[in-house]
Amino acid sequence: MKSPSTRPPTAPVLRRGFTLVEVMVAMVIGMLGLIIMMQVFSAAEGQRRATTGSGDAQSNGAMALYALQRDIRQGGYGFNAVNTFGCPLALPAPASRTLAQLAPVTINPPTADVPAGDANTDTLLIAYGNNEGPPEGDVITAINGLQLAVQAAPNYSVGPPGDWVIAAPSAPTAGCTFILAAVTAVVAPNVTVSDVSGAVDGGTLFNLGANPRFLAYAVRGGNLTVCDYLAADCSSAANYVAIANNIVSLRAQYGHASTDVSGVDSWDRTTPADADQRTLACLWARTSAVRIAIVARNSQVERDPITAAAPLWAGSAGAALTLSGRGNWQNYRYKVFETIIPIRNLPWMGTCT
Repeated sequence: MKSPSTRPPTAPVLRRGFTLVEVMVAMVIGMLGLIIMMQVFSAAEGQRRATTGSGDAQSNGAMALYALQRDIRQGGYGFNAVNTFGCPLALPAPASRTLAQLAPVTINPPTADVPAGDANTDTLLIAYGNNEGPPEGDVITAINGLQLAVQAAPNYSVGPPGDWVIAAPSAPTAGCTFILAAVTAVVAPNVTVSDVSGAVDGGTLFNLGANPRFLAYAVRGGNLTVCDYLAADCSSAANYVAIANNIVSLRAQYGHASTDVSGVDSWDRTTPADADQRTLACLWARTSAVRIAIVARNSQVERDPITAAAPLWAGSAGAALTLSGRGNWQNYRYKVFETIIPIRNLPWMGTCT
């Protein structure tokens, strides 16, 4: 007997599926969802790039500012006396050259001393010693060949490494040129040096210690670079080492005082200069601070311009931050770091009248 649930072989099969309208509606809904997800992803990616880019600029700029602050604050240590400023300084090998003048900090020194960096950026030359003796120097009481008699001979060391010294006249003198000489022997009260050029009886011997620094800073190829004149010839741009990446601008200005007792009266980029050596030395002694601005850039370029104009800083009127050297400069994010750095070794010096 045939079961009542058995379908005849010829009965039609009922098939179910999606209609064309249903498929099209599903595609529209899927596309809308995809568009929303892509927009959310794009916004999240933009926030991530902004956050990480700002973080890169923050860390690079902070590191560059710290390095400059540390060295500028040391500027002038070991030769803080008016009879040292403004005289040319002959350096030994490997540089084997003469710097235009000795000063704690020089903004935009001659390109023969510090080659120009990237367009619209400043260069710096910073000098200081690390001796443990009197920073105002020792009086030279006698000269016998290469031996200089001084009052504090035990403060000098033969090493290795030995101390470096500079012999200067007792007062600013026209036509002066200093020689950075090495201490070769110490038998109190005499200090024997490798070169006594410039030493005079009654003059001053300045001990710069075993590791003085003559540091040249410049922005090169979008990086803050430095070169030490006692380690390499810094007159060649090839000898500079990058210490902070994505630094696109460095600007600096001197803080000048009109008298010995006044604070900073004016800011400019004019390096002290005068035909009279004493006047020149006093101009340096009244240059009591440097203010700098560093512009750091994030490493990721944006698709669309996000920076409408170059940033400003306190010294923009005399040293504007110009970033247009790169064609797509507006497609980057920037962070400006600026500060005022006192040249703290200058107050130790004698006054100028």
